[in-house]
Amino acid sequence: MADLTGTPLVRERTGVRPTWRLLVRWESALVVLLLASVLYGVTSTPGFLSQNTVFFAGLNFGLIAIMALPEMFIILTGEIDLSVATMLGLASSAFGYMYEHHVEFFVAVLITLAVGALGGALNGFLVTYAGLPSIAVTIGTLTMFRGLAEVILGTNEVTNFAGPWTNIGTNPVPGTPLSYSTLIFLLLAALYGVVLHFTSTGRSIYAVGLQQEAAFFSGVRVKRLKFLLYVSSGVVCAFTGLLYTYQTNSARYDAGLGLELNVVAIVLFGGVSIFGGRGTLPGVLLSVFAVGIFDQVLTIKNVSAQEQSIVFGLLLLASVLLPNVARWTRALRDRRHRRLTSVIPG
Repeated sequence: MADLTGTPLVRERTGVRPTWRLLVRWESALVVLLLASVLYGVTSTPGFLSQNTVFFAGLNFGLIAIMALPEMFIILTGEIDLSVATMLGLASSAFGYMYEHHVEFFVAVLITLAVGALGGALNGFLVTYAGLPSIAVTIGTLTMFRGLAEVILGTNEVTNFAGPWTNIGTNPVPGTPLSYSTLIFLLLAALYGVVLHFTSTGRSIYAVGLQQEAAFFSGVRVKRLKFLLYVSSGVVCAFTGLLYTYQTNSARYDAGLGLELNVVAIVLFGGVSIFGGRGTLPGVLLSVFAVGIFDQVLTIKNVSAQEQSIVFGLLLLASVLLPNVARWTRALRDRRHRRLTSVIPG
């Protein structure tokens, strides 16, 4: 559209997204953070990109990354699970108790995963079929799971685990600089990515998060979907508890204490909307790598755990605030565009 002199008044919409919009995508900002963290690490710490750095970064952050995958699916549906880290602790305690009482290894593993499934099913039932708010339910089960873990082990600590898995916390995967938790995360991320972006289940997850009632009337079994997502979250977090136990060579009731906020922060910082329906797996992957490397930089610089908690709190605030500011800005721009086109004759 142009005036009598041929000067454009309003840019016509085309099928090609303007370059500046690509540059301000949330994923692009995460790439910048990742590159900045790597650059700072390289320039400030000799040998930052060594195999040891990659291994310890994955070792420190791999468990959080694994739990972030089922959390992402749940948040995409508009719900939340704050009990992920306490399920890790409950699973670790249950496995430690069975190990101490000489239960056969694979039986103990199956029972531990079943504990995770039951915990997830409890969350799923209360949220979906009882209709309770997910944040209230999972705060309640967060406390309950930790209490059960303390009942199982008390203040005792089970250590000196034997068997073929005792080296997963000290040795990388043979032939690679990756920790075992990092490798498992990458494999699970590939599986979750296929489900989310290439299957009808993934489309249903987005539909439920965008408009639950519309998804229901279009044939999505909303309650069953959410229930199964909570069950899968419980199983994955219980499996993470097994990894934690062998990675630290200990089982304690307070294993994973406080990690739930880190998990939620990673998901939201990856561009997943807290209101559901928006977000991608690549965004969460970039968030994992960017924050994981940044966390490693802070660790190398001897930043205290308390100060790192402050950083994660700021990331959590930024991940909620900035996308909403961007959404408000787009809405204002669209309204301005509509007003402009309505006053200019065609």
